[in-house]
Amino acid sequence: MSDDGRQQTGHERVPGRQRRRFPGISSRAYEHPADRSALVALRKLSGFDTVFKALSGLLPERSLRLLFLSDSVRVSERQFSHLHDMLLDACYILDLEKVPPMYVTQDPQPSAMCLGLDEPIIVVSTGLVELLDEEEMRAVVGHEVGHALSGHSVYRTVLLFLTSLAVKVAWIPLGNLAVMAIVTALREWFRKSELSADRAGLLVGQDVRASMRGLMKTAGGNHLHEMNVDAFLEQAEEYDSGGDLRDSVLKILNVLPRSHPFTTVRAAELKKWAESRDYQRIMDGHYPRRSEDKDASVGDSFRESAAGYASDVKGSKDPLMKLVSDLAGSAGDLGGRVRRGFDGFRSPPPAGGEAPGTDG
Repeated sequence: MSDDGRQQTGHERVPGRQRRRFPGISSRAYEHPADRSALVALRKLSGFDTVFKALSGLLPERSLRLLFLSDSVRVSERQFSHLHDMLLDACYILDLEKVPPMYVTQDPQPSAMCLGLDEPIIVVSTGLVELLDEEEMRAVVGHEVGHALSGHSVYRTVLLFLTSLAVKVAWIPLGNLAVMAIVTALREWFRKSELSADRAGLLVGQDVRASMRGLMKTAGGNHLHEMNVDAFLEQAEEYDSGGDLRDSVLKILNVLPRSHPFTTVRAAELKKWAESRDYQRIMDGHYPRRSEDKDASVGDSFRESAAGYASDVKGSKDPLMKLVSDLAGSAGDLGGRVRRGFDGFRSPPPAGGEAPGTDG
């Protein structure tokens, strides 16, 4: 049973395995630095707030809710009860007071999503339910609850609506460009938010191998006996470091239309975080609380995010990222030399009034 097994209102039924609980945890505890910086950049996008407020009234959220209610199976104590237990447990561990509705929809493609502007709803496909075992599915449910706790469902809903809108206005050149600019920014943010939600899934499942298996299965199907987690992570290493600058450009072009990062990249990122001091501190009970969110500095978050980006670039083995890192280092060395040169001009003349660098 999660934590000490105490029953909470709305979370009466929790599975029997011992797991740590994180009372009052803030989403800042597990958010990827790039997630935070992308959100800051998104909100600074010219005209985005105006467009977002205008679209909020147009989004078919009520229609979506009615659609899932009428044509999917709502998870409850009587339907998909094992998923219901996982959902309650995930909300209990991350201390999400209001349990979001969850639906299973008929779709052979493995997928899961968290939608909604006012209140999030979680939707998982039958393909995913049939593909994953209990511990792997627990990480997925925790992933979606992490989206709900972070407020990602709002932007996910806007992204789906704008993607559909872009198709409808494709015949209007300027209109299509304006919508696609926002869609591209939203996709960039959402790819980063997936890394954050993967971390939330690990906090809920607390089994890094199960999280790895789940990601591996979404890439290679239900053939676990034919796959190996270590070999899968080696693919991520090869993807990051292999090729030349042309391959780096192709990687960027390949990922631009996607809402999710590539699966091997997600696995490598999650493994790195699971081995980090940040993860261990959370597991030891040291993490930011929601009660402190109002005091969190936007500037500090942006600086942390910028430092995270710089660290990723510096540590990456991708040829383009290495070039960027080398150029940045060269620019820093050049800047230092220029500053030292100017300092020489500003230094006081030696005793006797001789100009520096002249003969006696």
